[in-house]
Amino acid sequence: MPATASEPGPSGRYPVTLAPAAPMVLGGARVLPVAPLRVYTCGITPYDVTHVGHAATFVWADLLASVARASGAQPVLARNVTDVDDVLTAAAARAGRHYDELAVVQEFQFDRDMTALAVARPALTPHARGHVPAVVRLAAALLDAGAAYEHEGHVYFDGAAVPARAGLDEATALRLSTEYGDQEGAPGRRSPFDVAVWRPSTEDQPAWPSPWGWGRPGWHAECAAMAISSLGHAIDVLVGGVDLAFPHHAYQAAMVEAATGVAPFARATLHVGEVRLGGEKMAKSTGNLVLVADLLQRFPGPVLRLGLLHRPVEAPWECDEQVFVDAGALLDRLHEAAGPPSGRTEDAEGRGRVLAALLDGLDVPAAVEVALAVGGDAAGYLLDVLRLTDRAG
Repeated sequence: MPATASEPGPSGRYPVTLAPAAPMVLGGARVLPVAPLRVYTCGITPYDVTHVGHAATFVWADLLASVARASGAQPVLARNVTDVDDVLTAAAARAGRHYDELAVVQEFQFDRDMTALAVARPALTPHARGHVPAVVRLAAALLDAGAAYEHEGHVYFDGAAVPARAGLDEATALRLSTEYGDQEGAPGRRSPFDVAVWRPSTEDQPAWPSPWGWGRPGWHAECAAMAISSLGHAIDVLVGGVDLAFPHHAYQAAMVEAATGVAPFARATLHVGEVRLGGEKMAKSTGNLVLVADLLQRFPGPVLRLGLLHRPVEAPWECDEQVFVDAGALLDRLHEAAGPPSGRTEDAEGRGRVLAALLDGLDVPAAVEVALAVGGDAAGYLLDVLRLTDRAG
C-alpha cells in the first residue's frame, strides 16, 4: 500500500493526508506518476460489431486505470475512435450508408458492450473526424523538422529507420506493414517504410482541405494527432493489442517524437496478448470472430470480464467456451471467500498483498491466489479493484 503522511492543511488546523502513488511495472518499465497518469488506448474503427479480441484490450485498459487509482495515482484515459478510415468507408458503401452514419451506429453498439463488461467510459474519446486539423498541423511540423516530404498531394513520413528502432529485420517489418495496408496506394515513396501522414482522396472518399490539396489523414498519423491533442506531447502508458506494436505504435511514437522533439512518446506500453479462435488470430478482416454480444447471451458481464483478465496480460490465448465456464466458477469462489461486506474486518496487510501483485505487471492470477488464500477483506478488495462486485452482471 502507498505510504502516507500528514501535514497541516492551508489553514494550519486540519491535517491533509498525503499518499504518494505506488510504482507500477508495465512491460518491464517502472512507472511512478508525478502528474496524473496519462493513458492512451488505441480504440475501435467502428465498421462492425465488437469481438472478444477488441474487448480484451479495453478491459485491460480499464483494469490499468482501476489499479492506478488503488495505488494512489490519478489516471486520465483517452481512447480514440478511428471514424475516418478506408475500411470504414468501404463497409459503409457495401451497406448503402454514409460512413459517418455507420460509424455512429457501430459506436453505440460498442459502448453498450463495454457497459456490460463494466468498462468505464474514458475521460477523453477523441474521434478522428474531429481531429483532421490536428493531423494537418502534425504533417506541417514533420515537414518543418525535415522528417517528412511531399509528393503529388501526399505527405510521407520518413520511416526508413522505424523497423530497426522497433527491433525488426527488414523482411519481418515489410511483412507486417503489408498486413496493415502500408504498402498499398503509396506512389512516389523514397522507402517502402515511409507512410502517409496525408494523402489525396478520390471523389468517393472523405476529403478535407489542406495545404497539399483535398485529402484525408493516414491511420498512424490520426492516432498520433489524437494522442497529443488529448494528452500532450508525451504520455505515460500506450495501450493496444500486441499486433499494434508494429507498425502502428512504432510509427505513432516516431511521428510524435520527430514533430515535437519530446522523447520517449510513451514511458511504458501495455500490449495485450492475441486472442485466437481455432489457432488463428481473431480479426474482423478474416471473419474469425467470437462476438461479445453473443457471449453476453450465455454469460454475465462479470464472468466475461474475469475470463478476459485471469491470465498474463501479454500471453496469447484460445477463446473457447470453457474459459468462461471456468471464470464463472472462479468468480463464485472469490465471492464466497470474501463473504458479505457487513461481515468483513479491514485487512490492510491482505489488501497490500493483493495490490502488490496487481502493480507487478497487472498479475491478476497472482492477486487471485492471494485473495483466495487470505479471504475476507482481501478478497472483497480484489473484487472491487477488478470491478467484479456485481456477481450477476
